[in-house]
Amino acid sequence: MAIQGPIPIGFDQVFPHGCYIVGEVEQVKDFDASSKGRTVYAKDKTTGEPVWQVAVMDADPTVKAGQKTVAVKILSTVQPVPPAPLPGLPFVPVEFDAMTVTPYVGQNTGRLAWSIRARAMRAPRTVAAPAKQTAAVGKEAAA
Repeated sequence: MAIQGPIPIGFDQVFPHGCYIVGEVEQVKDFDASSKGRTVYAKDKTTGEPVWQVAVMDADPTVKAGQKTVAVKILSTVQPVPPAPLPGLPFVPVEFDAMTVTPYVGQNTGRLAWSIRARAMRAPRTVAAPAKQTAAVGKEAAA
């Protein structure tokens, strides 16, 4: 089979309505390597970089309440810094770059699930105004 390992995917494919940070950025613990009194943190098997995670809420209104919050793992040598909060919003909007997904079968449910990874997080890009609106605004300003 040609597909092996994580599958590259765009942010808009995973979160077409955007997403919001609802937790702290934390380093992922390697529970298999850790022992009582000695914590070992997870490293990516391919790159060797530390793995961090942050809980985000999917803004898609059609997603069931129990499935709205997911963890996104971020591969980074330093702790990723969330974007600055925006005034008037209860949650911080965020986007992720260089995303991949890896399918797996959940041990408790027996259902297909997805592990979501990224290389970086940042503030969302602003959407440019459509050309017609921009041109109309320019004409009004010139009048």
